[in-house]
Amino acid sequence: MSQQRETRRRFLALSGAAGITGIAGCTNRLESATDEISNSSANGNTDDPNESAPTVTDGVPSLETEYNSRERFRQPGTSYDDFSDLDGWEIVQGSGDADEDIVFDGEQSLKLESEDSQNIIAQRSLEGEDLTATDLSFAIRTTTPQNLTVNLRLVDQFGSEKVYSLREVTYRTPEVGWFRSSPGVFQQSEYEPAMDHLDRLEIQVLHSMDEATVWIDDLRTHETPDQGYVMLVWDDGFRDYYDVAAPLHDEYGFRTVQAPVPRWTEQGREGIMSVSELQERQNEGDQIVVHGTHTPIHEYEDEAEIEARLRQDKQWYIDNDFEGANYIVYPHNSFDRRSLEHKETYHHCGGFNQAGNVNTTSVYGFDPLVLPRTIAHDLEISKRCVDLAATHNQCTILNFHTFDADNTMGEADYEALLEHIDETDIEVITFDDLWDLRTSQE
Repeated sequence: MSQQRETRRRFLALSGAAGITGIAGCTNRLESATDEISNSSANGNTDDPNESAPTVTDGVPSLETEYNSRERFRQPGTSYDDFSDLDGWEIVQGSGDADEDIVFDGEQSLKLESEDSQNIIAQRSLEGEDLTATDLSFAIRTTTPQNLTVNLRLVDQFGSEKVYSLREVTYRTPEVGWFRSSPGVFQQSEYEPAMDHLDRLEIQVLHSMDEATVWIDDLRTHETPDQGYVMLVWDDGFRDYYDVAAPLHDEYGFRTVQAPVPRWTEQGREGIMSVSELQERQNEGDQIVVHGTHTPIHEYEDEAEIEARLRQDKQWYIDNDFEGANYIVYPHNSFDRRSLEHKETYHHCGGFNQAGNVNTTSVYGFDPLVLPRTIAHDLEISKRCVDLAATHNQCTILNFHTFDADNTMGEADYEALLEHIDETDIEVITFDDLWDLRTSQE
């Protein structure tokens, strides 16, 4: 056992659940409290400005949440461009114009459309701007999700670039709506761009469809945290986790997240962990979050069915004393406008927009219920996620199921990944940790 591992375990033992305090559905198997919230208008908080920021729930939460997280944290950070004046924007490729009818905030948004299958590029000057130690977020709506990537590309006066990338949008049609994205860095030039000598910002919409339509609004800036974070999220409650992964996590002192399927657990399905085994892992420091009925929720046509499902799913976790029930992982990454409106009543944080490539997030600017994550099917991609999050002080959420599935790397690669994380300047966190960070920096 290395001294580093022992030191990490000692830290966790001392900090316990009071540390700095995933998610996603299955694809087809491959697939501190702040000071007073005096700046509450910047984060969309309409509550009493003398209230402290909400903190992580202590113990098993109530069925309904104390506040609507998407409303309270709708506009984090500081406004940078509200798109009320588009004179500074140039459409380099595709088409774009103001839209006064579909707006996230203010009087208008920027509507971008492709011409046939070509990508879209809009740009504005950043001359004289300094975005050192700054992350970005923006409100986005699209009627053509799925095979679509949205990049923010920063280019300095010397030609070096930094590209922030939302790799996939799994928001389901036809009930589309706005959400906030605060993507992490996907790539950067060999020569790091000079963030205090910038030339331009590009919004790029990359796609592989016959057409693409995207609305962008409310571009905002956020502080970059002091370090990077990684979350390891295991879906469905397979025994692989209990038998193989958990002992490795205990050796390294890593706390992780699990999202079991209640029906499979209650049925005693072969290869699935029992309630007592899940409770044992919670006692060891893991976080058990809601996964619920294993059916894509966007397929429900009746609003009452959506409501009943969310209530019943969360109640099972409460009845079994699982303290992570305020967080949710969407089965099959399925969500739409209707389901998000109901989820706001029961959950503070969850997701995902899930991709098979690097798909990271900033820490302080993401939409509480539309987090991104990466399918951890490949060791090198997963290591790259960790390295980018560590280098740029962002968060990567890696998703696993069971070692014999195509959407999860093998046992040997997983142990190599844990060793890589242990040797990297990055902190392994749970949903509590991420939510504490997200709500404290306002």
